[in-house]
Amino acid sequence: MSRRVVVTGVGLISALGHSAEQTWAGIRQSRSGIGPITQFDCSQFSARIAAEVKDFDPLQFFDKKELKKVGRFIQFGVAASDEAMKASGLQVTPDNAERVGVYIGSGIGAFEVIEREHRNLLEKGPSRISPFFIPATIVNLASGNVSIRTGAKGPNSATATACTTSAHCIGDSFRLIQHGYADAMICGGAEACITPMGVGGFAALRALSTRNDEPERSSRPWDVDRDGFVVGEGAGILILEELELAVQRGANILAEIIGYGMSGDAYHITAPSEDGDGAYRVMRNAIQDAGLTPDQIDYVNAHGTSTPVGDVIECTAIRRVFGDHVGKVCVSSTKSMTGHLLGGAGGLEAGLTVLALRDQIAPPTANLDNLDPACQGIDFVPHTARPMKLDYALSNSFGFGGTNGSLIFKRFSA
Repeated sequence: MSRRVVVTGVGLISALGHSAEQTWAGIRQSRSGIGPITQFDCSQFSARIAAEVKDFDPLQFFDKKELKKVGRFIQFGVAASDEAMKASGLQVTPDNAERVGVYIGSGIGAFEVIEREHRNLLEKGPSRISPFFIPATIVNLASGNVSIRTGAKGPNSATATACTTSAHCIGDSFRLIQHGYADAMICGGAEACITPMGVGGFAALRALSTRNDEPERSSRPWDVDRDGFVVGEGAGILILEELELAVQRGANILAEIIGYGMSGDAYHITAPSEDGDGAYRVMRNAIQDAGLTPDQIDYVNAHGTSTPVGDVIECTAIRRVFGDHVGKVCVSSTKSMTGHLLGGAGGLEAGLTVLALRDQIAPPTANLDNLDPACQGIDFVPHTARPMKLDYALSNSFGFGGTNGSLIFKRFSA
């Protein structure tokens, strides 16, 4: 069995806004959501900037009692799922509940809850640890909360594969529908680790940008002056449905998902192999799974984190995949505006890729002032969004441990 799978809803929470349309508007305007960290005192940190979600009110989604049981990443996952469900018009009923599933992951979980309860342990003793510590923290509780709130009784799972988490959740959900194990999936990822340990840990790896005086210019993929990524937070959720059922209920179909690739680098715990082989193979696998050839791809939402090494390696892989077509495919990194959502990145970027196909606009790469000579020959859509014909788009996610995922979306046509 191989069924067609479409996207009928997108929900996004990011530093650019609390909805898909707000976030997409910021992307089209090439507006940065990055600024000084406000969630804790970062004066002693080398990196003091992040892409924070501003003015988010969890009381719109939870009462005060419920809030004690959910970490910030869960709050984002629930909020984005709520938006995606409303946008899709999908209703979970007793008749379809067992055919609607939830697959929402997180790379890290509720770091802020872990840090808070550890302080309670040290300062007040074990009796003062919250009884809600574990359910507020663990990765699968974004899926669990969404399942409970919606009544979805189908497949309920969560992946934690570092920065590839969301892509794997969406890709696995695509497979579940494609092969008949579900008819609809609420899927993607959420992350919230702008905390002392989260920022401090990545800073200790020397992975973060320290352009603290110019936060809006700090994330600059493929620019010769890039100096690391910027931690972001938020969520990206898609509603995937089997095509015929979506058509029967009159759903507004945004795009079709047609390909999913996975690969492993088998190289290093944090660094991709220098020849970009893992990134090459995951894109190749996704393109083959979609039944396409590389010259049919119009746009790539790249992993593009703004790290000195990673960006060049992705360029190497892109050149290898696209060959003579490489100068004709548009490639951009929306992380230049949203920061890097880690486990939530693939969900956010898949959502933006779907909206790019819907509106026929290639998102820009912000802050690309001086292209690294090692990245020459690729059209990175610098500074300004570009209206253009887009039929097929690919979204890349790569994670620590050498875990890779690529998704291919198609402009929908019956």
